[in-house]
Amino acid sequence: MIYHVVPADELLTQGDVIDGCPVVRALPGGGFEVQTARVVVLTQACDIAQTRADRVVVATVFPAGEVVERGELKAPAVRDQVRRGQVFGWYFLPAAADPLPLAESIVNLRDLHTVPRALLERLATEGRRVCRVLTPYREHLAQHFAVTYMRIALPEPYETRP
Repeated sequence: MIYHVVPADELLTQGDVIDGCPVVRALPGGGFEVQTARVVVLTQACDIAQTRADRVVVATVFPAGEVVERGELKAPAVRDQVRRGQVFGWYFLPAAADPLPLAESIVNLRDLHTVPRALLERLATEGRRVCRVLTPYREHLAQHFAVTYMRIALPEPYETRP
């Protein structure tokens, strides 16, 4: 089992998928707009539980078909590389079994936002928490998030001898 339905009164934690989270986006010509999005909580569970985090890092979650329709990824890439965790910045979430409303989805680890923890807690208690990604899948997502940002790019490849 990858997902779990969480009661509305259960505490927020890493791996919670929340609908209707307001996120602020900068507009190309200047200014900002607020949109609502499905997000997954990325902040470490211990930081949330110990209330050290007043703000929580989230990444946007989109149905895989929508990401393909927008041209951000090609369907073969989703089927092959993204599902196997071989594409930095994108994380695949398989469809959930009924009654969970979660189609095959893609977490965009390059579309990050920090939002007040209290806001996410309110959304969860209002019934906007879709589900929770369970261990060890939650840790796999966290590792993919870390690897996306911890890679060290070298100016040129190492020289090798024949």
